[in-house]
Amino acid sequence: MRIFISGFGNIGLGFFETLLIRETFLKNRYKDDPVTVVGVVDSKSYEYNDDEYKICGFCTIGSKKTTGRLHKDRNSLSCREIMDMVDFDLLIEAGPTNITDGGEGLENIRHALRKGKDVITVNKGPLALAYSELSALAEKNGCHLRFEGSVGGGMPIINLCNEALVGQRIISIQGIFNGTCNLILSRMDSGIPFEQALREAQQLGYAESDPTYDIKGIDAASKVSILANSVFNRNVTFSDVSVTGIDTVTGEAVRMAAEKGMVIRHIGEISNDKLEVAPRLIPKNHPLSVSGSLNKAQVITDMAGPITVSGRGAGKSETGSAILSDLIWIMDRRNA
Repeated sequence: MRIFISGFGNIGLGFFETLLIRETFLKNRYKDDPVTVVGVVDSKSYEYNDDEYKICGFCTIGSKKTTGRLHKDRNSLSCREIMDMVDFDLLIEAGPTNITDGGEGLENIRHALRKGKDVITVNKGPLALAYSELSALAEKNGCHLRFEGSVGGGMPIINLCNEALVGQRIISIQGIFNGTCNLILSRMDSGIPFEQALREAQQLGYAESDPTYDIKGIDAASKVSILANSVFNRNVTFSDVSVTGIDTVTGEAVRMAAEKGMVIRHIGEISNDKLEVAPRLIPKNHPLSVSGSLNKAQVITDMAGPITVSGRGAGKSETGSAILSDLIWIMDRRNA
């Protein structure tokens, strides 16, 4: 399995390191189909090689750690042009999220699927805007499109619903899908003002310098649309989700909730007739009343009842593990 990685920031590098950690496992499981990374692209540079590198022998990992860049300057080359230089089987799309038009990530995924390549993506933008198109393109060209890491990072939710719970009728999913928002609201429970809680989240590395995607609910709404399409077989985009951010939550509202034995949490809800992300009052003993930066989801099924799952919603090793699970799923089927 020859892998091309688009996006070599925190997540792309984390997946690369996951491959190094699991090298022996992958060699033993796929003796006749070695896993090799044959190309990597970041925003300014790239590296590729058509030879059969072993994972541990791919030469750019050291330079990435020391200089923060790969060897070859991209100049005016697009990622698609670089992809066409390389003989690969599977694209890992880990570029930055663009919720306006999908950005380069959407074009990369389209290009790979049209060439008959499997794709694993953690990039939410393409899925939130063009899920139906990409699914149809994958089916038309006999490709696999997987994206467990796009929702919840290390928290398994998409494959849980579609595989572990196969045969169940899933009535709804409710969850905390943005750890940054949950961290801010948790700090506000302690009486800290919103602005201070946001600054703390930025200092800890959870929130970006521009936190708009998080606090306005854009990130969570993207994940809600992905779950709606992939689990409920709906045909929706990000714009179909009703979104209210946590920047509307006041300290007074948090105090009033506490007096009633409640907390405010930023909850996404998905069902056949509902798509919403908004701050909600929930009892302190509710399964979704979780503190800190964890993601948590409750899946309501007709036979198995409520099933709750939680995990870290971000982080390079956590998301790398989600990509790995999708890689194993694809390789098991390609090698069956």
